Amino acid sequence: MTATTPDYFEYSHTVGFEETNLVGNVYYVNYLRWQGRCRELFLKEKAPSVLAEVQDDLKLFTLKVDCEFFAEITAFDELSIRMRLSELRQTQLEFTFDYIQVTENGGEILVARGRQRIACMRGPNTATVPTLIPEALAEALAPYAARGGSHVVRAA
Repeated sequence: MTATTPDYFEYSHTVGFEETNLVGNVYYVNYLRWQGRCRELFLKEKAPSVLAEVQDDLKLFTLKVDCEFFAEITAFDELSIRMRLSELRQTQLEFTFDYIQVTENGGEILVARGRQRIACMRGPNTATVPTLIPEALAEALAPYAARGGSHVVRAA
């Protein structure tokens, strides 16, 4: 029997005290930070040539983020943040994020689900214009397209 490759990019994280409030719950903003961190690590590991473009003039603008919560997490909880590509258009893409609490016995609990829409732009800050998603990014994202829910539209 062969092992199947997951259809998500995974970022593992241990929640720290600084990410919680006085009663010990994780601040909302941290879920959004973890989305950004997951996206950054994806670029570093799976699409380093795109990082070089970002250092040049490519801009990955976050247009929209959201997060829906199902359970509370606290300091020292172990998380798996799982990113999938849900939509790929010519100049924009959208990711979904599953926040999975990994329990001591190896169980998994879905504690939140998020979404993030990104636009690709180029040019100086005062005159940015939409640009096609780099082919290297589209290729790197292909294995992480959400099965059954991904909508892919690319120029011919």
